[in-house]
Amino acid sequence: MGRLDGRTAWVTGGGRGIGRAIALAMAREGAAVAVSSRTRGELESVAREIEGAGSRGLAVEADALDLEQTNAAARAIVDAFGRLDILVNNAGGVVVGSAGFAGLAPIGHDDQLFLDNLSLNLVSAFRATNAVLAHMRDRRHGRIINIGSGYAKRSGGGLAYTTAKHGLIGYTRALAAQVAEHGITVNCLCPGWTNTRLVDWSVLGAMWGTDAPGAHAIAAREALQNRVLEPEELGPMAALLAADESAGITGQVISVDGGYKV
Repeated sequence: MGRLDGRTAWVTGGGRGIGRAIALAMAREGAAVAVSSRTRGELESVAREIEGAGSRGLAVEADALDLEQTNAAARAIVDAFGRLDILVNNAGGVVVGSAGFAGLAPIGHDDQLFLDNLSLNLVSAFRATNAVLAHMRDRRHGRIINIGSGYAKRSGGGLAYTTAKHGLIGYTRALAAQVAEHGITVNCLCPGWTNTRLVDWSVLGAMWGTDAPGAHAIAAREALQNRVLEPEELGPMAALLAADESAGITGQVISVDGGYKV
């Protein structure tokens, strides 16, 4: 018996990295899991892994930046599973324009890039949540988990990215307060440095005046455990926050980051 038996989950940005790890962790706990992103091949691979874990998997191609595609994804998941209990707003990253990281500099920051990064890292969570919230309210049960960042609680990241992730904490707390009466919990799970394809150690090395191994070592030293975590380490906490036994946990910001910048 898994702690998520009979539940269904939707993980945005679920084709790789932290999203994939969370999707598989929930599948191992018994949940049927839909994963969405823009990359069909990655999604289908994760859906097969979910089914290999003994649960139902569903690949839904949808761009988190597109409102219509987000709404269509929510409808497709409810149609396929008959219900939706858990939403993991994991889609995120850094949008870089043709000028590269120069367009993200604090002085002369590209206006559209700022808005695009807010949309990917904050507004996308609002859109996916808005697409499923009435369904959860009507069922009087829901678990919403927003994936933040080490930069969601402090400075240090890019201007737009850090702003968006700070906003995600505000959104988590505001929404938690307003939907608690409907049996819905909302929490923010924050990783620190994590080994995913979104982290290009070579690019970071060039920015920090070193090489890829040097950048990895610098990042590791920012955590008490002196290491960079693996995506799979986020899965157990996400599964716990989605479980019935965590009904009393809401409006919280929880880190799984090896003690990042404590």
